[in-house]
Amino acid sequence: MFNEISLSLVDWSRAQFALTAAYHWIFVPLTLGLALIMAVMETLYVVKGDEFWLRTAKFWMKLFGINFAVGVATGLILEFEFGTNWSNYSQFVGDIFGAPLAIEAIVAFFMESTFVAVMFFGWNKVGKKFHLAATWLTGLGATISAWWILVANAWMQHPVGMTFNPATVRNEMSDFAAVALSPVAVMKFFHAVTSGWVVGAAFVVGISCWYLWKKRDTRFALASIKVGSAVGLVAALAVAFTGDGSGVQMARHQPMKLAAAEGLMDGGKGAPFTVVGDIKVPKMLSILATHDINGYVPGINDILDGGYLMPDGTTALSADEKMERGRQAIADFADYRRNMGTPQADEALKRMNENISYLGYGYLKDKSELVPDVPVIFWAFRVMVAAGGFLLLWFFVAAVLSWRRRHGFNRLLLVLGFIAIPAAYLAGQAGWIVAEVGRQPWAVQDLLPLNAAISRIEPTSVMITFFVFLVLFAVMLVAAVRIMCNAIRKGPETETMVKS
Repeated sequence: MFNEISLSLVDWSRAQFALTAAYHWIFVPLTLGLALIMAVMETLYVVKGDEFWLRTAKFWMKLFGINFAVGVATGLILEFEFGTNWSNYSQFVGDIFGAPLAIEAIVAFFMESTFVAVMFFGWNKVGKKFHLAATWLTGLGATISAWWILVANAWMQHPVGMTFNPATVRNEMSDFAAVALSPVAVMKFFHAVTSGWVVGAAFVVGISCWYLWKKRDTRFALASIKVGSAVGLVAALAVAFTGDGSGVQMARHQPMKLAAAEGLMDGGKGAPFTVVGDIKVPKMLSILATHDINGYVPGINDILDGGYLMPDGTTALSADEKMERGRQAIADFADYRRNMGTPQADEALKRMNENISYLGYGYLKDKSELVPDVPVIFWAFRVMVAAGGFLLLWFFVAAVLSWRRRHGFNRLLLVLGFIAIPAAYLAGQAGWIVAEVGRQPWAVQDLLPLNAAISRIEPTSVMITFFVFLVLFAVMLVAAVRIMCNAIRKGPETETMVKS
């Protein structure tokens, strides 16, 4: 088994970035979800004047703070890895990719950091309404931060608003609005943020189920389940809606990812959706991908062979044709660089521009590189859908039971509440596997493959730092979980909450 693992620089750099990103995403969605829920609870305190809601909000705010602190640290490491392991990527597209990240750091993160200080240390120092505003603005800052990060990620999935500058050998931003308001970015933002709300809701409901299991802090637990399940139900429905929109965007801009997620080798009109094995829903894939019951969905072989009609009305080129045009673009660019300042350079530049959209394909050695790991993406997609479906049903049940005068949470339902927490995380991580593994071999879709984006460093150094980060992240995770568990065991610290 292990002799099949590649120890190349690209593989180790991918593994290190995947490790950091996956660990970072443990904390980001919980930050987004808890920020919304605790803000709703504090709003109930301000509106009703009931100290119970103040104590409830403070308890979840404590867990938010622990999670927030660890999440910030991992995000910083991701930023550094772009420069250390992916320097060619940063040089080639940094003008575009760096802009939203800079805005995120300067505007959103500082906004979030400022108001989080008021939120934690402003009790009894500022007015109730001002403190409530700080709590909402903390959540808004986190959400804006997510917006700009997801704009950057969406641009990697669907590069727009740029112009290649042959003099600097860089892609430079030509349309900021196109980058910031890309339909892919908008859909990805709402999908990711609402999935974060699902994680936060599952966390609140699951922890509250533990209190019911222990028969303590019953009023607190039921009130938290009411708010958490309501937020979770709305968020889960929003995730389903935005997931449908993301599927359409995927079919339009990343057909190979969609084909891999379906394990679809040969496509066609009225394509069925594969549940598992031979269980298929007729024509459902066409409906999901094109919103047309007879819409054409290309399979992996179709994409490699070309010849089919694309949504924009043009005929798809084969992978071999794209690779040939890419190699020609590279050759023309080299010719341009050799003859700069001469008429030959102008002619070479003109030829290069004819094939510039296929430049990235010129760095591929074989068309098989265009096919991502199909089994991984296929099963990750189904894990995501199954976990999401379970959460939607669970939030509905929890909302109905918690809003009844006499709740009906039995032992089985409480166990399901515990399960909802890892299910929410599993759905989120599986979704990112589909998104990121599914676009391989591209660092930037159709523009820059991984083998051209990498830094020229020793694989050993990346391998060593991979294991250093692995140990560091494990220690940080264990510490964060232990601190959270101690806070949960201690409870909300109020006499009024122990009353049923």
